[in-house]
Amino acid sequence: MLRACDLKRGGFVEINGVPHQLDGLQVTNPSARGAATLYHFRFRNLVTKQKLDQTAKGDDLYKEADFEVRPTQFLYEDHGIYTFMDQETFDQFELTKTDVETLLPYLLPEMENLKALISEEKVLTVEPPQKITLTVTQCDPVLKGASATGRGKPATCETGLTVTVPEYITIGERIVIETATGEFVGRAL
Repeated sequence: MLRACDLKRGGFVEINGVPHQLDGLQVTNPSARGAATLYHFRFRNLVTKQKLDQTAKGDDLYKEADFEVRPTQFLYEDHGIYTFMDQETFDQFELTKTDVETLLPYLLPEMENLKALISEEKVLTVEPPQKITLTVTQCDPVLKGASATGRGKPATCETGLTVTVPEYITIGERIVIETATGEFVGRAL
């Protein structure tokens, strides 16, 4: 069992016998003495993809979701059907665009190191690695005197993901993105 105060964004719990992923978290601190801190959660049902909002106190308990994690490779997309391969059994499986909607900004052809979450022999979702490397395809030109501590500018990556990068980043550079937050981490080596 997990306490509500220990849940993190991207974590998995079981609600009414169905696995859910925590997509959003907001903490409300009490203004009165003795009042409990409230945790406002937005869960995503991994089977139906519906959103579920819940509010809990820090000591409220959630059951950990029970599923298997398998290493997976993305193969290709054909008319909105995304084909993946289990890297242990080499079995292929397909998911629709709505099944992988949150993964699309980080998905490249033949991408490895993905994780398929499987419950009762059914693939619930596919998760990206914690960090990925993408190529910048569009951004404003470098300004003279731009520094690493300067302001940020929007940059569009090869997958269509737009992220804020430092002013010194140029088109064609490879950058590292944190998939949990969608934020720029640094230049790729």
